[in-house]
Amino acid sequence: MSAKLWIEDGSRNDPKDKKGIHQLLTSTMLRGCGPYNNNQIAEIVENSGAHLNCDTFEDGLLISLKCVEIDAYKLIPLIGWMITKPLLQVDQVELEKDLTIKAIKRQKESTYQLAFDGWRKMVYGDGPYGHDPLGSIDDINKINKEHILQIASTLIHRKKNLVISGSFPINLDDYIKNRIEFKEISKNINYQNKTFENSNKIENLFKQSSSICTRSLNTKQVILLLGKATIRYDNKSDILLRLLSCYLGYGMSSLLFKVLREKYGVVYEAGVYHPIRENQAPFIVHASTTEDKAIITLQLLKDCWETIINSEISAEELDLVKIKYRGQMAHSLQSISQRAEHKAHLLGIGLTKNHDKEILLRLESITGKEIKDAARKYLNKPLLSVCSSKEVIRKIDKKWNTN
Repeated sequence: MSAKLWIEDGSRNDPKDKKGIHQLLTSTMLRGCGPYNNNQIAEIVENSGAHLNCDTFEDGLLISLKCVEIDAYKLIPLIGWMITKPLLQVDQVELEKDLTIKAIKRQKESTYQLAFDGWRKMVYGDGPYGHDPLGSIDDINKINKEHILQIASTLIHRKKNLVISGSFPINLDDYIKNRIEFKEISKNINYQNKTFENSNKIENLFKQSSSICTRSLNTKQVILLLGKATIRYDNKSDILLRLLSCYLGYGMSSLLFKVLREKYGVVYEAGVYHPIRENQAPFIVHASTTEDKAIITLQLLKDCWETIINSEISAEELDLVKIKYRGQMAHSLQSISQRAEHKAHLLGIGLTKNHDKEILLRLESITGKEIKDAARKYLNKPLLSVCSSKEVIRKIDKKWNTN
């Protein structure tokens, strides 16, 4: 069985001077809760051949348990203890701080990550989506146990959605509701087929003073990210942008691949980043290329972007895009764990468990004109982030600002 508990508000709810505090909380919760210390939890989970994890996302926290049915009664209580009585021992907090700082440093070794961080900062500023869930090294160093305790105490009252898939005891819901480990939080848990109205407010987008962000490095690589902050996942136009992302970047028949790889051969990697977000989701096309091909790559990216805004997708291409979207959805929901996580995520951001079915039904009637209108409405005036050498950046900056 796979159990997924989604808790509203993740790193988007980090205090501005404590970026990464939710990440520290979720990682330390696994290191002792209720009557169990770090070693005891590890022993309980490992002796069962189970998997217990807690992840921090921008929109929420996700506790995941995977085990066999007969161990459900033994392991599910750990989830309750993680929320109601995390130990947050000082030595474990400090250990997680060290591990998080190392992870951030590893992340900064990625040229793509640096370009994305620059784009994110330019678009969202200090807003909810303006930083990685891992946080920043300066803020992590300032966080102590008392700070984490303040955040931990809010988990009991946050709205939650629990989804259990696979083979599990039929009375597991009642078992959870009556266990002391879940005291005070059961009334805030929605089970599988229940939803809640999410009233969480999010800050407005950061007001950009520039449409380009650059980061110079001693590298021969050029990373280009072109994108916009768009709309919520529950917006009716979201599916139109999802189809556009398939058209642009999914498979060898995608526009980016055909133009940037097959026709001109200017990049060694290109794609689209368009994650599910409860609020203004980023829609980004990205490409990695060499210094001598940087300018033409930028121009081709802009041409592809203009194509989706100014041209209607043909009927034949639209049919292919719809097939790709269905395939993409099926591929991402193959295992019981994937299905449970996806459903918990949907319920967690205020959608119904039938959202995917509703989208697939609507897919049939979507037209090329609808997609073009959505592109014009939400994808105008994209912003550019570049990571490369100083000389290449100078040329790109000049090219960008003269168009």
